[in-house]
Amino acid sequence: MAKKDYYKTLGVDKNATADDIKKAYRTLVKKYHPDLHPGDAAAAEKFKEINEANEVLSDPKKRQNYDTYGDPNGGMGGFGGGSGGFSGFGGGFGGFEDIFGDIFGGFGGGRSRAQTKTKGEDITIEVSLSFLDAAKGCRREVVYTRNETCSSCKGTGAKGGSAYKTCEKCGGTGQVQYTSGNGFFRQVSVRACDECNGTGKKIIDTCQDCKGKGYVRTNTKLTLDIPAGADTGSYIRKVGYGEASRNGGPSGDLIVVMKVEPSKLFKRKNFDLYVELPISFSTAVLGGKVKVPLIDNTLEYEIPEGTQSGKVFFVRGKGIKSARGTGDLYIVVSVEVPTKLTKAQRQAIENFEKESDVKQCPQMKKYKENMEVMYGENPYKK
Repeated sequence: MAKKDYYKTLGVDKNATADDIKKAYRTLVKKYHPDLHPGDAAAAEKFKEINEANEVLSDPKKRQNYDTYGDPNGGMGGFGGGSGGFSGFGGGFGGFEDIFGDIFGGFGGGRSRAQTKTKGEDITIEVSLSFLDAAKGCRREVVYTRNETCSSCKGTGAKGGSAYKTCEKCGGTGQVQYTSGNGFFRQVSVRACDECNGTGKKIIDTCQDCKGKGYVRTNTKLTLDIPAGADTGSYIRKVGYGEASRNGGPSGDLIVVMKVEPSKLFKRKNFDLYVELPISFSTAVLGGKVKVPLIDNTLEYEIPEGTQSGKVFFVRGKGIKSARGTGDLYIVVSVEVPTKLTKAQRQAIENFEKESDVKQCPQMKKYKENMEVMYGENPYKK
């Protein structure tokens, strides 16, 4: 198999310093990272080659073996070296996580040669909104409890932010490498240092304000601008308002989840509004103007004569108005039938029924025809 030219892959010469290699690696990772080229197989393969080259050239022992024998394992082959095997995690892979953190904020933890600063945990709270406040948008103040970075020690846990020393066991990395097995089946694992709890620092004089924790428990008050069109399950993310990091990284985020109370007048689907409009029997028969509720005011709407119960009318652009779009209004008619009639009213309706032509009621006509087909006669026929 032809020897891979790792120097060429990183674009450096054979006399490149460790800083030259690190700088070249950073530049190439930012250029070819798969998250910046989704679905690009060529970029993914290039990214793999870059990491393989860096894994070898950033490790002094592997680089020496590569320069001497053309093999990171000193001519022994096996699981290490550029293939990213068991013994390959102690060197270049840590550099990759450092770069990934520079681009995307990092995952925290990880197997790096220097301790990776982890982001604090996110906090999620729920805010209840009335239907109208959610639809129109509003300003809401929230109060919650969180771990805030101690201002006295700047999150270090040490008095004045400087009364600490580098941990001797891990050399300040916050991590310790453990090796198990032997020969070709040697496996390397990396764990948090138990001497400094993964911080890389040992406190000499403890900060009295936070008792060495690096954070203090505090109530935080925050004013939120709720955008128009908020709905149950929608949320606002406030970057940096979550829990403080435990090792000097950025604070987590605050996630405010909305819970919208139901309306007594409206039903909602996305930004569209549905309103059930009761109308009188006479309005349904004769037609007429009615007032329909909107978010900010009312709408005068003309009901046509002969409107049936359940009829839906559509009005464009009268739903919820938001930065993401404007909804429509759907008016669902419900005809109210009188239940208490005087003798004169009852007689008037009976006279109306006798004088009415069934052709004016197509639904009733169709129903009677279907009954006649099924039973052989019209059961309503007198």
